[in-house]
Amino acid sequence: MANLCDELEDSLHPGTTENSMRSSSGGWKSARLIIGVEMAEHFAFYGISSNLITYLTGPLGESTAAAAANVNAWSGTVSFLPLLWGFIADSFLGRFRTILVASSLYILGHGQLSFSTMISSHHKDPSQLQVTLFFCSLYLIAIGHGGYKPCIRVFGADQLDGDDLSSYFNWLMFGSCISVLTTRLISIFIQENLSWSLGFGIPSVSMLLSLLLFLLGTKNYRFSTARGEKKNPFARISHVLWRLFLDRAAISCDLAEIEEAKAVLKLVPIWMSCLVYAIVCAQSHTFFTKQGATMDRSISPGLLVPAATLQCFINLTIIIFIPIYDRLLVPIARSFTQCPSGITMLQRIGSGMVLSILAMVVAALVETKRLQIARDDATTLMCVWWLVPQYVFIGVADMLTMVGLQELFYD
Repeated sequence: MANLCDELEDSLHPGTTENSMRSSSGGWKSARLIIGVEMAEHFAFYGISSNLITYLTGPLGESTAAAAANVNAWSGTVSFLPLLWGFIADSFLGRFRTILVASSLYILGHGQLSFSTMISSHHKDPSQLQVTLFFCSLYLIAIGHGGYKPCIRVFGADQLDGDDLSSYFNWLMFGSCISVLTTRLISIFIQENLSWSLGFGIPSVSMLLSLLLFLLGTKNYRFSTARGEKKNPFARISHVLWRLFLDRAAISCDLAEIEEAKAVLKLVPIWMSCLVYAIVCAQSHTFFTKQGATMDRSISPGLLVPAATLQCFINLTIIIFIPIYDRLLVPIARSFTQCPSGITMLQRIGSGMVLSILAMVVAALVETKRLQIARDDATTLMCVWWLVPQYVFIGVADMLTMVGLQELFYD
């Protein structure tokens, strides 16, 4: 299977060696197209996930606790599946074909989700068919996203050489945040004020556009033919452990293989420490959104700001801070540290995690004040704009931690 995948990839660039391929393909032209592809995908994904808890507590009639549990279970599935898909991509299919397969499942899930919202019920409560179809669609999206996510960004990074990678991950985050900001302003407004079917249908079209854009660049992409040099690190670990513990010929283990496996295992503590950060990030889709839903969201008579729209402040913060960080702070820090990226990747990740702690402290203080106001006078609501600082802290933390993690693990 692996040999067949290599032959198919090689056929896209017949008669070329890897060195000539690297000089004649890839580059920023292909990387920019991948950024556009990811922007379209982010529009689709966050058009669903950003307001999911509102749909569950609204049209599907779930309690807040049940809806939050369902959102967290789905988010956990979305976060876990890239581990499996990454292994499949690097060991069998390759990144290009994995993106194609995952995108197809992704589009199918979005289309099915839109259809599920069109099923009408003669009763006030949703029908069992609608609920079943909705959750099947939701987890089909999770499966598609799980295959798409670990491959598309790395495939884009493969188009560039080392010196451009830091800027690539910064501008990838910048473009993604513009897309997420747009979908949170457009899709969420349509979902809550016009139609859930239309609000879920527009992200479906965006995901289809993402696949079409990806296919447009096929002839210009840089494909890695040296598969052995970019072998899945977890596959490498499994291979080494097998030979050490089960194979009597363990003495023939390549020392380089063992060193590579040890190097990957050293990343596990970093990955584990970031699990808590993931819990903090999840609050913006659940706790923060339900916080906003109980506050005064009016900006004019008869016009309310959807609670989920406040997540736009995360993306707006990232959009503002990435150019400042990339063009101003990095050169200044570089002059002191002599580090090409200004500060090390671990320092960048750690700084973001500290800011995420501050975000939760601010959120706790605001929630304490909101509950106090509600106890004193049930008719008075706290203004929703008090939530903005915690969203801003999360935005800056994301800009530092998420980009730092992407660059660290790719490196």
